[in-house]
Amino acid sequence: MMTNGVVHANLFGIKDWVTPYKIAVLVLLNEMGRTGEGAVSLVERRKLNQLLLPLLQGPDITLSKLYKLIEESCPQLANSVQIRIKLMAEGELKDMEQFFDDLSDSFSGTEPEVHKTSVVGLFLRHMILAYSKLSFSQVFKLYTALQQYFQNGEKKTVEDADMDREDGEKQMEKEELDVSVREEEVSCSGPLSQKQAEFFLSQQAALLKNDETKALTPASLQKELNNLLKFNPDFAEAHYLSYLNNLRVQDVFSSTHSLLHYFDRLILTGAEGKSNGEEGYGRSLRYAALNLAALHCRFGHYQQAELALQEAIRIAQESNDHVCLQHCLSWLYVLGQKRADSYVLLEHSVKKAVHFGLPRAFAGKTANKLMDALKDSDLLHWKHSLSELIDISIAQKTAIWRLYGRR
Repeated sequence: MMTNGVVHANLFGIKDWVTPYKIAVLVLLNEMGRTGEGAVSLVERRKLNQLLLPLLQGPDITLSKLYKLIEESCPQLANSVQIRIKLMAEGELKDMEQFFDDLSDSFSGTEPEVHKTSVVGLFLRHMILAYSKLSFSQVFKLYTALQQYFQNGEKKTVEDADMDREDGEKQMEKEELDVSVREEEVSCSGPLSQKQAEFFLSQQAALLKNDETKALTPASLQKELNNLLKFNPDFAEAHYLSYLNNLRVQDVFSSTHSLLHYFDRLILTGAEGKSNGEEGYGRSLRYAALNLAALHCRFGHYQQAELALQEAIRIAQESNDHVCLQHCLSWLYVLGQKRADSYVLLEHSVKKAVHFGLPRAFAGKTANKLMDALKDSDLLHWKHSLSELIDISIAQKTAIWRLYGRR
């Protein structure tokens, strides 16, 4: 299957494929190698090096957006890249073939421009290998996609120039060099390779955890996740990010659906079993039940939460997993706060936690490390207005200072 000049492989059968955007990045790398050190200042060279990693790892972006990013770092190089891409797109198919033939020269000589094991070197080798595996019809479709990519970029550049003239002094707010994923960038990009998908998921998960306002909107993020799962339905991490995204909008059905699919895929792909042997399968099952109990408890479905918790306890007891049982005991206390034996559960929970070394104060950790950990958690509590957890954190600090003899 081929879309936007990209050959798709289910389950990420190949790690990288050639797209028009990646050809533009290859042109940038080639121009950086050809440009002498005197032509580009040290500051511009440093900015370009900082720009390269997110360009290599991030999703495909429009050509006009790529021009702007290069121009912010080095205007002279942006002009050279634009001319090279224009000559290739308005020329013939043999021009693109010659370009890929010349890429291998970067590794030749006693002092090559690029080392084979570097990040840039690995990217070049992957692109050369992926291009060499294309059939003639696929090469022709790729070149057609490159021409369309260039035409869309030129059209967008003209529109932006007209807007700048109309707005006068109003300027777009300068973006950070980390090139965080924006909605218009993702919407124009084609299917992601394995590395791009992993980078996208880790970036969005970090934003959801630390600063939700900078992440994609729930609808846009879910659209991209659905696109990922369409080409790789067994991508467990995508299901988990979908679970986190659905929690943002309080969608209990979709959250439960995504959480169950995450653990199903985790078991099917053997991700747990690789590190834990046969124990990995059972570990996924009991923690799946435990997470499901926490999910139901969050939405106020206490009866379903208790049933899921009983299942987690049963599997944990069969596997003799005391740490999982300790977590289950804590959730039992949360669910049974109104019962008369809640204090007994809490006391037993504290004793078991001490026994398995869960409290770091009793495990011999220094006071500064404990306070740093509490400070990081406090930042999250204040950011998300979790007043109950803030109160608990203050009580924990009081207990820790008393433990260390500073009443």
